Amino acid sequence: MSGAQAPSERSRVRRLPEKARYERETVDAVLDAAPYCTVAAVVDGLAVALPTLHARDGDVLYLHGSRSNAVMKAVLARGEACVTATLYDGIRVARSGFESSIAYRSVVVFGAVASVTDLEAKRRILDDFVDAVLPGRSGEIRPATDAELRRTLVVSVSIDEASVKVSAGPTDDPAEDQALPVWSGVVPARLTFGPPVPSSDGAMGDGAIPVPASVRRLLDGTP
Repeated sequence: MSGAQAPSERSRVRRLPEKARYERETVDAVLDAAPYCTVAAVVDGLAVALPTLHARDGDVLYLHGSRSNAVMKAVLARGEACVTATLYDGIRVARSGFESSIAYRSVVVFGAVASVTDLEAKRRILDDFVDAVLPGRSGEIRPATDAELRRTLVVSVSIDEASVKVSAGPTDDPAEDQALPVWSGVVPARLTFGPPVPSSDGAMGDGAIPVPASVRRLLDGTP
């Protein structure tokens, strides 16, 4: 999947279609920036949505969970998945509640799924999960054991169809509201990290182990 794709009926944005984006670059950017995603499935006749971590490698989105995870088992049984992710960018404060909204970028992905069973492939993908959350961290920790790999279910989702909806910019106050003496504007929002707190299990002694490079880069905002 590359460039802009013509949406199908299931991926086409219907509400406020002018906010829709179908370019692959935009899809990838939202998926890569989102700290987590949500995967939906029908489990025992009930609609269930599960927030979970994800990692993207080219045209494939990877999810993981325990081998008993009901949602992951359901999407595997179905053979396809719907995955969503949203970035909260701020508040669009209009002159009325009706026109007020949040600034956001959201993505919806549809694709075929498969279980990753090869242990070395799972090891690489799970390292990608670690680095997706904290870049560089997989090189600072012990490798996953074969037992841990066997206990973990890794699911691949092919990014077959996707759409992004972007709400940004100034508010859309109608002309009659623009004359009102009411403030309107945008309040940007961003995710920040606080000072790291070392483990309290006492195994590290009195600060003998320094804060790792991966955490320092996270706090500095550097890649």
